[in-house]
Amino acid sequence: MDIKSILILIIAFVLDQIFGDPRVLPHLIVGYGNLIAKGEKRLNNGKNKFFKGALLTITLVSLSFVVPYYVLSYIDELNTIVSILLSVILLFYCLANKTLVKEGIAVFNVLEKEGLEAGRKRLSWIVGRDTSALNEQQIRTATLETMSENLSDGVIAPLFYFTILGVPGAMAYKMINTFDSMIGYKNDRYEQFGKFAAKLDDVANYIPARLTAFFMLIVSFRFGGLATVFTEGKKHSSPNAGYPEAALAYILKVRFGGPNFYGGKLVEKPYIGTNHRSIQHQEIYKVANINYSTSWFFVLLIAFYLILIQVY
Repeated sequence: MDIKSILILIIAFVLDQIFGDPRVLPHLIVGYGNLIAKGEKRLNNGKNKFFKGALLTITLVSLSFVVPYYVLSYIDELNTIVSILLSVILLFYCLANKTLVKEGIAVFNVLEKEGLEAGRKRLSWIVGRDTSALNEQQIRTATLETMSENLSDGVIAPLFYFTILGVPGAMAYKMINTFDSMIGYKNDRYEQFGKFAAKLDDVANYIPARLTAFFMLIVSFRFGGLATVFTEGKKHSSPNAGYPEAALAYILKVRFGGPNFYGGKLVEKPYIGTNHRSIQHQEIYKVANINYSTSWFFVLLIAFYLILIQVY
């Protein structure tokens, strides 16, 4: 890591804060998804589904690290500026906070202005659960849950892996995360084929999820909530998702979780947080500020760390 890494980090992050996901351009994650879909279609059949899924996961994750590593190294030898620009673009594609916040606000605004059915439909764009029977409070709760969870997946985790493994590390993480979002489900089709990918995603997100919760408390000046957050976060069925959710629940003094329908089946989920109160429309803007503040805090922390290792 050197001064180039700081430039790449700051520029890529600022671009995401300004533009979000560029809908008019081909997206890296869409490409990842297409590769996974093709591999799954070819391999997810017959016997040994677990091993086939593991092989596909290991192969594509490895390639998503090795290819950019050697391509960027080669370009850097020819032209450093071009290498920096390409690195900025690739890291930019790995980040998703602007879009995450934008979609969360959109759900709240659609619900407020267009009513319950429109709110359910807009929420279905960003969550995996069945939204057809949710009431207003459940829609707001689901939106805030996914915003907190995806703050880790969409910002903190890729930046964490960028810090320790550079741009190829962030890209490999996004491949892992895309695998989990596509095949990491416990249903008849993916139970065996996607099991390895789901476990790998759990491992990859273990530290970032807890860092996210910690940073959320710091930027909200709620330092005393760490013990509560770690106690409540353990209740979630996911080994990671509960911690950012618990942090946001603690900050807002609300309750998340509870039973929900996924794929037509009722899934009993524990409650996270103890204060069962109504979430108000304007609170989405407070959550947006928490997301942005947490992201900026981590970026500045990384930049400071990179400067320190250069000095010492």
